Amino acid sequence: MEPIVRSLLENDLYKFTMWQSLLHSHPGAQAEYVFVCRNKPAFPLSDLAVDVEREVDALCNLSFTQEELDYLRGLRFIKSDFADFLSIFRFQRRFIEVEAQGDTLSIRACGPQVHVMGFEIYVLYIVNELYFRRVGTSENLKEARERLRAKTGALEAFGKLPAKRNPFEFFDFGLRRRYSGAWHEEVVAVLKNETLQFFKGTSNVYLAKKYNMVPMGTMAHEYLQSYQAFGVRLRDFQKAALEGWVQEYRGDLGTALTDVVGMDAFLVDFDLYFAKLFDGLRHDSGDPVVWGEKALAHYAKLRIDAATKRLVFSDGLDFAMAFSLYRHFADRTMTGFGIGTNLTNDTGITPLNIVMKLVSCNGQPVAKLADSPGKTLCTDDTYLAYLRQVFGIASVQARNH
Repeated sequence: MEPIVRSLLENDLYKFTMWQSLLHSHPGAQAEYVFVCRNKPAFPLSDLAVDVEREVDALCNLSFTQEELDYLRGLRFIKSDFADFLSIFRFQRRFIEVEAQGDTLSIRACGPQVHVMGFEIYVLYIVNELYFRRVGTSENLKEARERLRAKTGALEAFGKLPAKRNPFEFFDFGLRRRYSGAWHEEVVAVLKNETLQFFKGTSNVYLAKKYNMVPMGTMAHEYLQSYQAFGVRLRDFQKAALEGWVQEYRGDLGTALTDVVGMDAFLVDFDLYFAKLFDGLRHDSGDPVVWGEKALAHYAKLRIDAATKRLVFSDGLDFAMAFSLYRHFADRTMTGFGIGTNLTNDTGITPLNIVMKLVSCNGQPVAKLADSPGKTLCTDDTYLAYLRQVFGIASVQARNH
C-alpha cells in the first residue's frame, strides 16, 4: 500500500509561512510537540502505533521535488533562501518518538524547532487515515457524498438570496482531520467544479497546486506561543510575535490569530500600529459573534473603517454556522470562513478530535489560554497560573494534556 503522505507539499500553508519566519528569526530554537486525542475513539489509538511508525518512517524518506520547490518559489511571500533550505531538508527520524502506552498513542517530536515543527500536520492526517481505514466502510463514503451534495445544494440556494455588502467566501481547512487523502481530493474537486463562486482556496498546498487554487493560511498558535520563550518580557510576547511577522512578510499574509491568551488580552496589544498593518483577524475559540463584535468595536475605537478589514472564522464551522455569521457581519466588514472537519470528515462517524501542539520551547513551558476552555493546552500548571496572572485572566480554565 502506498504511504499516506504522498508529498511533503501536502501540508497546511501556515506551516510553511511560520517555518520560514522562525527559520529567519530564531533558527536555533529547541521545541517539543506532543500528540493529544481530546475525545474517546472507537478503539484504543495505541493499536495504531506500529502502523504510525511505518508511516513516519516513510515520511522521513521524502524530500521536496524540483517541481514542488518551483511552485513554492512562485508564491511571492516565500523567500529564495527558505526554498533553498527546503531543497535539502529531510525529516530526521531521531527527532520523533511513537509508542503505545496502555490505550494511549504517544507521539512526541523534540529537537530543533525548524526540524520538528513540520511533523504536526502529517502526523495528524496519518493517524486519521489509519483510524478511519479500520472504522469506516464504503457506506460511510456513500453517506459523505450525499452530505457533500447537500452542502453544494445549500450553497446554490444561498447564492440566490439577496447579497450583503461583501461576498460570502469559504476555504477548505480540513487537511489535519480528513477521512482520507482520496476523499479530501474529491471534496476539493467537487467544490471547485460546482461552487467556485464561493470556494476561494484550500490550506492544503499540494491540492492548491494540483487544482490551481489559492493556498490559504497565515499563522497558528505555535508561532505566537514560541515567543513566550524567546527572551522578551512575557507580557510583550504577542507584540514581539506580531512585529516579527510584519518584518518577515512586509504586508503579505496579514491575518492575525487572536486567541493565544484570549481575545481581550490580544486587543490590548493590537494597537493602532498593528491594526493598520494587518488586514484582519482570525477567530478560533469562544463565541464567534461576541468575538466579532469585540473586533469591530476595537476598530471603531481606533477610528479604522472595519469595511477595509476582514474577519476570518475557523472554529468548528459548518455551513449553517458560516451562513449565520455571514448574515450578521457581512454588511459591516469583509468575512471569510475556514471550514475543516465538516468538509473533509463528515461521513456519519464521529471524527477524532486530535491535535499535536507545542508544549515547550527553549527548555521552558509554553501555553495557550484559548477563549474555549477545552482548547487550553499546557503541561505545566504553575506556568499556566503565571501566564494567567500576567495577562489578568482570572477564570480557571480546563487543562488538556
